[in-house]
Amino acid sequence: MAERDYNFKEIEKKWQEKWEKGNVFKTPRDPGKKKYYLLEMFPYPSGRLHMGHVRNYTIGDLMARFMVMKGYNVLHPMGWDAFGLPAENAAIQNNIPPFKWTGDNIEHMKTQFDRLGFSYDWDREVATYKPDYYRWNQWVFVKMFEKGLAYRKNAPVNWCPRCSTVLANEQVENGKCWRCESDVTQKELNQWFFKITAYAEDLLKGLESIREGWPERVLVMQKNWIGKSHGTLINFKLETGEDFPIFTTRPDTVYGVTYMVIAPEHPFLDRISDPKVRAFIDCLKSQSLIDRLSEEKEKEGIDTGIKVVNPFNGDRVPLYVGNFVLMEYGTGMIMSVPAHDSRDFAFAKKYGIPVKLVIDNPDAPIDVDAMADAYVEDGINVNSGPFNGLRNRETIEKIADYAEEKGIGRREVNYRIKDWLISRQRYWGCPIPAVYCDNCGIRVVPEKDLPVLLPTDVDFRGSSKSPMLSMDSFVNTICPDCGGKAKRETDTMDTFVDSSWYFAKYASPKSAAMFDEEVDYWMPVDQYIGGIEHAVLHLLYARFFTMVLNDLGLVKCREPFTRLLTQGMVIKDGAKMSKSKGNVVDPDVIMDRYGADTVRLFMLFASPPDKDLEWSDKGVEGCNRFIGRIWRVLDKYREYITEEMPDDGPLSGGLKALRSELHRTVKAVTKDISERLQYNTAIAKMMELVNVLYQVDEKEISSPQGRRIISELFFKLVPMLNVFIPHVAEEMWEILGRTGYLYNQPWPDFIEALTARDEIELVFQVNGKIRSRVQAPASISKEEMEKMALDDARVKGFIEGKEIVKRIVVSGKLVNFVVKG
Repeated sequence: MAERDYNFKEIEKKWQEKWEKGNVFKTPRDPGKKKYYLLEMFPYPSGRLHMGHVRNYTIGDLMARFMVMKGYNVLHPMGWDAFGLPAENAAIQNNIPPFKWTGDNIEHMKTQFDRLGFSYDWDREVATYKPDYYRWNQWVFVKMFEKGLAYRKNAPVNWCPRCSTVLANEQVENGKCWRCESDVTQKELNQWFFKITAYAEDLLKGLESIREGWPERVLVMQKNWIGKSHGTLINFKLETGEDFPIFTTRPDTVYGVTYMVIAPEHPFLDRISDPKVRAFIDCLKSQSLIDRLSEEKEKEGIDTGIKVVNPFNGDRVPLYVGNFVLMEYGTGMIMSVPAHDSRDFAFAKKYGIPVKLVIDNPDAPIDVDAMADAYVEDGINVNSGPFNGLRNRETIEKIADYAEEKGIGRREVNYRIKDWLISRQRYWGCPIPAVYCDNCGIRVVPEKDLPVLLPTDVDFRGSSKSPMLSMDSFVNTICPDCGGKAKRETDTMDTFVDSSWYFAKYASPKSAAMFDEEVDYWMPVDQYIGGIEHAVLHLLYARFFTMVLNDLGLVKCREPFTRLLTQGMVIKDGAKMSKSKGNVVDPDVIMDRYGADTVRLFMLFASPPDKDLEWSDKGVEGCNRFIGRIWRVLDKYREYITEEMPDDGPLSGGLKALRSELHRTVKAVTKDISERLQYNTAIAKMMELVNVLYQVDEKEISSPQGRRIISELFFKLVPMLNVFIPHVAEEMWEILGRTGYLYNQPWPDFIEALTARDEIELVFQVNGKIRSRVQAPASISKEEMEKMALDDARVKGFIEGKEIVKRIVVSGKLVNFVVKG
C-alpha cells in the first residue's frame, strides 16, 4: 500500500473549507441537549494575532470541541473589542480613518482565526464599534441615568497630556501612562460616573456563589478591591463649632490623635487664602493619584493654621493638607495617631508633631520618648479616659457604643471601591447620550433617537484631541425637552463598558431588542478564559453590569461567569513577548513552516494552561514530529483496520499491554481535560500510548484479535486527538473509513476493568539516588518490596559493606535505603 505524505497545507485547507461549507460550527438553540457556553475574552482588533492570543483561543477551542463530543450543545462565539486608543492613534499617525482601520484589521484577524481551525460560530459575531451594538450601551446608560446610577460630577483625575485623556488608576504605571509612557498629572474635570458603589455589597456577596469555579487569587483580588471595612464615623469639631467628620476603623486610638489630615481636593479648603498654603495645595493636586498612593512616595503636608477639636478629650490639634489622603476614601479627612501608625509616625517626626501613646505593651511598657517607630500591636489602652486598662480590641466596640450614646459618632460601613468613571476625552468610543441645555440642564437622549451615531468622516488634522470638539454638525443639537438649542456631550464611554456585557449579546446577536429569549437559554457563561491582568477591572465591571441588567429584567442570571480560567503569558527569552523587546514570534510564520495543528499542540503541551509558557523552537519541532509519528503509524497499520471490535477473550503479550494502555489513556485524558485542566499531561499520555504501540510486534497486530485491537485503538485515539489537532484528526478519521465530521462524534469511552495495572514499576534508591527500576505485581506488599530491593543486584553494589541506618518504603512506588560507611 502506497505511503501517504503528511501535507499539512493541503489537509488544513481542505478541512477548513469543509467545516465552513458544512456549517459545522453553527449553534442553534437545542432544548433537547444540555447547553454549555464556552467563551474566551474577545480581542482588540490590532491587526495581527500574537502568540498570547493563540494560546488563549487554543485552550478555549479544545474545551469547546471536548464538550461537543461529550454531547453538549456548545456556544463558542467570537467578536471584537473594537473601540479604544490604538485605532485613534493609528488614524493620527497614518491618516487612516479609525472605522476603516478597525474593519480591515478585523477581516485579517478572522482569516488567522479560521486558519487555526477555531470552531467559532461566526453568525454570532459582534463588533463593539458598530451602531447596532453600541446603541445598547447608550440605552443602558439612559436606564441607569433614570435610576440614579449614572451621574455627572467634578472629580480629580489622572490625565495624560499626550493622549489627551483620563486614565484609570490601574492605567498609571510608576507615574506614567500605561500606553505612551508620558508623565501623568492630575486634573479636575466634570465627568460621568456609573454608581458601582450601590452594588458593592452585592458584588461582595456574589463572590460566594462563584467560589467553586473561580481561582482563589482572583476572588481575593476582587474582595480587596471592593474593600469593605467596618468602622466609626466620629464628629470632630472646628473651633467655630462646625462639624468635621472622619471615618476610622480604629476608634480605640481616638485619644491619641495629635493632628488631622485633609485631601488637597477637599472643597473645605476653598476657604483658605494663605498664598503659601494655596500654592502647596496646588502642588499636591498636580501629583498623580498613583504617586500619592505609592508606598515609596514621600509623605508631604502643610499646616493650614486651622485647629480641630477632639470630641472625646477636647484636645485642639492642627489640620494638615497631605498628599496621602484621597477625597474618595471616607470623608476625605482622617485622624492621625502617630504612636500607632507608621505612616502617621514618620509624618509627625518630619513636621515636629507630638506623639501620644494610647495603647501600651502589657509585657514591656513603652517609653513614648524613646519610640523609633509606631507601636502597631494589640495591647492595653492608656491615656484613654474611661477606657484605660481595657484591651484595645474590646475598646473598639465600647468607644463606638459611647460615640452613639453621646451623639458624637456612629458605626458605619465603608468601601474602598469608588464609582466607575466612564468619561473619556477621546473620539473612538461610544458617544455618551447626553445633551446640555441652557434652560433644562443635563438631559439624556430619548430612546427613540438612539443610537447617537459616532461620526465616521472625521479629520484629526494632526491633533490628538477629539475631532468631535470642532464638529458643529455633531455638537449642536436640540434639547429633547424644550426644543431649544443644546450641545451634545463630546466625551465617549470607557471601553470597559463595551466589554461588560458583550457575552450576553452573543446569545441573541440578531435580536431587534437588546436580547431575546435565547439569552436566558445560554447565560451564564459556563467557562470563561482570559488573562489574569483582567482579574479586577473587566471582571468586576462585567459582574456589575450583569447585576444591573438583571435588575432591569433583561437577564435572569446575577453572575455572568460560572467558571473562570486565567491562562499564563507566552514568554520568550525570559520576558513577555513584545515588539519593543524584539522577542515576538509571528504565528503566521510558524504556521507556514509547521502548520496550525503543530502550533496548537505546542501551545497545549508546553505548559499547564494557568502557568506561563516559555517559547521554544525545539518544542515546536518536537510537536511537529509527534504529529508526523502518529500519521506514519496510522498509515502503517491502516490495512489492518476492521469494523470488528475486540471480544472478551484472553489476551497476552503486547496486545494485552496495548489494550490496557489504551483504556488507561482514555480514562486519564478524559480526566485531565474535564477535571484537572492539565492538557499537557493529556498529550503526554497519548504520546506514551503511541510508544507502547511501537513496541508491539506487527505479527501480533496482523492477527485477527490484533486487527480488532489496533482498530479500537485508532477509533479512540483519533477522536481524542481531535480536540488538540483537529485538521489532521479529521483527515485520519476519513482514512479510517469513518463517515461524518469527527467534530460531532462522541467522546471515546473506556472499560474500567481494563485500566487496572497487573504490574507496576518500582524505584529503588540508595541515599536518595535512583539505582534501579523493576516491574512488580500491583498487589506487592511493603515487606515484599523491601526484600526485592535488598535482592536487586544493582542495589547490592551500593549497600554491601555499609550500614543501613534508615529504610523508607512508599507502597507501590519506591524503596530508599539510607546508608553510611
